[in-house]
Amino acid sequence: MAYEFDDEARRRMEEFVHGIGDILENKRRRASFATYFMGLLGDGERKSVEPMAARAAGSPEETRAMTERLLHFVGDSRWDDQQVRQYAARYALQPMTAREPIEAYIFDDTGFLKQGKESPGVKRQYTGAAGKRTNCQIATSLTLCTRTSELPVDMDLYVPADWFEDRNRCRRARIPDELQFRPKWQIGLDMLARASKAGYPPGLVLADSAYGDVGAFRAGVRDLGFDYALDVKVHTRVRVVGSDGSVSDVMSVEQTADVIGASSFRKVTWREGTRHTLASRFATIRVRAVTDQEPEGGEEQWLVIERPKRDEPPTHYVLATLPATLSRKQLVRKLKQRWRIERTYEDLKGELGLDHFEGRTYSGWQHHVSCVLACAAFVVAERTRCFPPSRGRPQTAQAFARAA
Repeated sequence: MAYEFDDEARRRMEEFVHGIGDILENKRRRASFATYFMGLLGDGERKSVEPMAARAAGSPEETRAMTERLLHFVGDSRWDDQQVRQYAARYALQPMTAREPIEAYIFDDTGFLKQGKESPGVKRQYTGAAGKRTNCQIATSLTLCTRTSELPVDMDLYVPADWFEDRNRCRRARIPDELQFRPKWQIGLDMLARASKAGYPPGLVLADSAYGDVGAFRAGVRDLGFDYALDVKVHTRVRVVGSDGSVSDVMSVEQTADVIGASSFRKVTWREGTRHTLASRFATIRVRAVTDQEPEGGEEQWLVIERPKRDEPPTHYVLATLPATLSRKQLVRKLKQRWRIERTYEDLKGELGLDHFEGRTYSGWQHHVSCVLACAAFVVAERTRCFPPSRGRPQTAQAFARAA
């Protein structure tokens, strides 16, 4: 990720770092954050503490001293992660929303491959980052999107239930005693509540079936005042709403696809990709989702069914609380924004060292993530100011010349 700033950009960076320094208060923490921030933005393949200290220091003695300072800052120092993350998010949202409105809130999770058993939350579990079950940590993230920009604003570590059966293990990893097991969907709701309380502009909540298949998650999103377009699994139960307002018997979304038949599907193009046009076949129908709490069905909403090939089963089912007046193409284009989270993870890991943290404490992991999110916010803000929507999103290496 390259940056060669002019005087105005350097002034903005100084003001940004100073603003976070005001939150950190302590002079040593302010200096350590500035070093850590520049280390994450700068050159170097590894962005863990020791390599960053070595690049910033002028001698082996200075490297050792700086390594100790950075280890203390990220691992032991007490400062408020949420204050830092919200300051950074507001900083980037200002130029983003001056240009375009927020359209989507994307929830997803990503993995961090690990060896051993001591890192907080580590377990043999599935992660899309590896495409298989492996020893790793999993984190849930929230990313806010305009039409052309993505801003990761929050991230939290998923700690599997079996960790809480051994409180001594939790304490060694500095997992707070008050923290209880939370499934990923609950972590997502907690982040959405924080975003709402922070006053971020609203957007359409998007997530895969790990979130959307949970009725409590869908209800929680609505209780917080957000619309959603969420993937659900084939067993999700609905009642089909007729044009006269009547409702059908309860059936699964899979059965619904069979009932409406292949003739209900139409081809929709939602994006011009770099290699080919992205298109598939979709059917849309109004339904009421059925849960144990609402056996008669909840609010009326869209069921969007994707069936790429006529002679094969559907591949995706989406429930969406969007207006009944939207066309099929408008619905599809809104829900297909979720692919953008992969680009965000590529930037955070490939450019800003999100997965380079080598510590073994919960607080250290949270501090490292806060610094990465702060860097991402500054980069997104600069990119937004320098590249108008009509020019598209630049290749990162061409966007700036490197400085740090």
